[in-house]
Amino acid sequence: MTTIRAYRSVPLALVAALGLMTAAIAQQSPPAKQGKPAAKSEQKSETKSQPPAKQAKQPAPSPAGAGGAQPTLLGQFGDWGAYTASNGGKKLCYVLAKPASQATEPANRPRDPAYIFVSTRPSENVRNEVSIVIGYPFKPGYEASLDIGATKYVLYTQGDGAWIKNAAEEARMVDTMRKGADLMVTGESGRGTKSTDRYNLKGLSQALDRVAQECK
Repeated sequence: MTTIRAYRSVPLALVAALGLMTAAIAQQSPPAKQGKPAAKSEQKSETKSQPPAKQAKQPAPSPAGAGGAQPTLLGQFGDWGAYTASNGGKKLCYVLAKPASQATEPANRPRDPAYIFVSTRPSENVRNEVSIVIGYPFKPGYEASLDIGATKYVLYTQGDGAWIKNAAEEARMVDTMRKGADLMVTGESGRGTKSTDRYNLKGLSQALDRVAQECK
């Protein structure tokens, strides 16, 4: 039986950390060629198609320093950075990467930055929770997919965030990610833009092990 988790907003400290990581992870691999001014126009147009209440919950990166979070880099492992941060005295750890390659249909549709991160929050008894920021508001009710080789996982979406639909499969998905070469995330925006993001999984296992040491 499929267990669908209630909507999970990204913790404030992690949202702030994502904002701080925007410039840093840009050095890991070159982003897909996009026109920056057009990206803002695209994002505004797509955002208007979503109810305002939904937008307030979007786990999109926010300006650096929100919530007082100052992430510390624990180590860089391939495309994956391992970080720790705190919010209100509560420690969190996470690994984060950006796509190694991106494609859209129609071609070259501009988007905001996309990320995948796996977070551990000891105070909430949460370990290795996979979250995706896609870079545009998903089509309402759309189920995205995460593919690792021949293995496919269904993701539920809200705003520009995506999480595994069946919570019981999350541990297995992370284990599959550890052993895989790359993963593909496919999605569709409210305006009908389809996207395919490829993430390189080399280094993920080492990054997760480092995070596990930090957030036991």
